[in-house]
Amino acid sequence: MRNNENVFHLAIPCADLDAAWIFYVNQLGCQLARRYDDRITLNFFGDQVVCHLSPDEIDTEARMYPRHFGVTFYNREDYESILTRAKDVDMKFFREPFIRFEGHREEHRTFFLLDPSNNLLEFKHYNDPAMMY
Repeated sequence: MRNNENVFHLAIPCADLDAAWIFYVNQLGCQLARRYDDRITLNFFGDQVVCHLSPDEIDTEARMYPRHFGVTFYNREDYESILTRAKDVDMKFFREPFIRFEGHREEHRTFFLLDPSNNLLEFKHYNDPAMMY
């Protein structure tokens, strides 16, 4: 089981490290952990995301499925806070905020952002915390 000493790690392709840095650090508010010539390592809401410079590996068209990543917030206030931040800094939404599975136990609020390398990020909050997994 996960505890606070363990960190989930995700590596994603990146076309431009400077653009990734602007998106993840300046706009989204992640903390830069390290930067090398070929990657940046980020504290992404308590987990590690590494943007690897690989311009030949970028999806030409962004699609929600089968690949996206993000954060499921336990507290609705945290979800609303990141949504407000995304709007305030004029981030590019792939899908505007909406409610999925309305009226069902798994009902949740969600939105998708598009990073500069066509990676999709989903942020969501479930009304019932038991549905987070």
